[in-house]
Amino acid sequence: MKRRMLLFFAMVTIGSTISVYAQQKTYCNPINIDYGYTPIPNFSEAGRHRATADPVMVRYKNDYYLFSTNQWGYWWSNDMLHWNFVSRKFLRPWNAGYDELCAPAVAVLSDTMIVFGSTYTTNFTVWMSTNPKANEWKPWVDSFAIGGWDPDFFLDTDGKLYMYNGSSNRYPLYGIELNRKTLQPIGTRKEMYLLEPWRYGWQRFGEYMDNTFLDPFIEGAWMTKHNNKYYLQYGAPGTEMSGYADGVVVGENPLGPFTPQSDPLSFKPGGFARGAGHGSTFQDAWNNWWHISTMVISVKNNFERRLGIWPAGFDADNVMYCNTSYGDYPHYLPQYLKTNNHATLNGSGFVGWMLLNYNKPVQVSSTLGGFEPNNAVDENIKTYWSALTGNKGEWIQTDLGGLDTVHAIQINYADQDVDSSFLGKQLGTYHQYKLYESTDGKNWRVLIDKSNNKTDIPHEYVELSTPIVTRYIKLENIHMPTGKFAISGLRVFGKGNASLPDTVKNFLVLRTEKDKRSAWLKWQVVDNAFAYNIYFGTAPDKLYNSIMVYNQNEYWYKGMDKEKPYYFAIEAINENGISKRTTPTLVE
Repeated sequence: MKRRMLLFFAMVTIGSTISVYAQQKTYCNPINIDYGYTPIPNFSEAGRHRATADPVMVRYKNDYYLFSTNQWGYWWSNDMLHWNFVSRKFLRPWNAGYDELCAPAVAVLSDTMIVFGSTYTTNFTVWMSTNPKANEWKPWVDSFAIGGWDPDFFLDTDGKLYMYNGSSNRYPLYGIELNRKTLQPIGTRKEMYLLEPWRYGWQRFGEYMDNTFLDPFIEGAWMTKHNNKYYLQYGAPGTEMSGYADGVVVGENPLGPFTPQSDPLSFKPGGFARGAGHGSTFQDAWNNWWHISTMVISVKNNFERRLGIWPAGFDADNVMYCNTSYGDYPHYLPQYLKTNNHATLNGSGFVGWMLLNYNKPVQVSSTLGGFEPNNAVDENIKTYWSALTGNKGEWIQTDLGGLDTVHAIQINYADQDVDSSFLGKQLGTYHQYKLYESTDGKNWRVLIDKSNNKTDIPHEYVELSTPIVTRYIKLENIHMPTGKFAISGLRVFGKGNASLPDTVKNFLVLRTEKDKRSAWLKWQVVDNAFAYNIYFGTAPDKLYNSIMVYNQNEYWYKGMDKEKPYYFAIEAINENGISKRTTPTLVE
């Protein structure tokens, strides 16, 4: 796949065309890569759809490499924005099944990258490469002796190699040392950690941690070493839940014992795209920490998922954290962050561009059944508008309600595609579109012209080289890879021209004595706000997790450590910015 060129913006005015090449400084989750379609037929009975999860990102020879479930290949990038797909299948002829590379383990051992896919058998190859960019691989160990589902290889600073694995709602994560030359196990595997939902509420299974009918799942091991401490990360409680998160346990040795951190490491139960579980932690070229994890759609199938990247770090007390606040709004790319800029208390790469068109008026060319136009601006990736066809000329238009300054636009395509033959990775697919802007809804200018695009951009995000002041944004379809022209989120980011929202008043947190994992949060409606960000943590200076809620003034949170006091704070959100955050409220 040819490397994508820098985004080209065609700004058209009467009688002239101005071409501007934009050096994009930001990205927006879900990340915009050419996600493959599920390769499993019975997973797509409700419609063909894109799906991947369980991402591993590592840096190798100054590039970022990204592997994830069932993509029939992997990606590399030198800037974490433009991703180049390398087509490859890692199964050997004696391996059968659809899980070609499920929840892969990837590690860098000196000058060599190794890759291994989940298996409970002993016949999956561990691959090695010193030139993965050129797709040059050879078997290192032809049949890995002990296997493992959701595996993770970890090379310690003393040169010892370990493997962690586990994916179950009955059994714990396991860890074992391996012979670095032969990959033979040294000794027997040890139990690392088993979930404790009776204490840590966020580990409870269910969409709202309501423990509906299953015990929670633990999976997705990943080890990070920092300041001579070992941070074993794990995913829980279920990949189809908005509360899908990564937790972390901390120890002095790579095989434990470990002590859990009370709250999730990466957690995103609110906002447009939810979930932040089963991922990996890595450093950029400036030694800043990042965490990549799985985001949830789960409409066509429970395992319909995407990927998100979040700033992460360690505080002065060696607490590991991840910042998902405004995690599906534009954030700075690593090369535009100062060194360690976001590895500070509540630090973030959030640019400050706000959502300008939440639940604003929408007009469309046509509508298929109940896939209503407003679904494209309701800040819910699970809902979408669909046109009657995927033909050239279908369009959707959003009204910002007034003249606002627009900095960026995200186009999230939905899979309205029941009858397509697409299964697995499809090379050569692409989207084409035009974006227009207007100040009055009558006279239009071409803002972005991708009518000649030949890349697959299911979560297209474009940052304008020069912000514009406008009111209407119109998206016109030119070409769809397959299916109808359908949009789950046409999201316009920038700055409104009115007042910031007022500070939230009468913020109450009522923690039940019967179950101290749970609390009811209530606050007074802020008239000039459409959303709120709730922060919480076990200390007033460690409010590392947040929940974004739209158009409501209460929330049931069921994710606390029942044995610790908690602090909560809240801020209001509108098109113009963010209110002052309230003083942290203590609940014991």
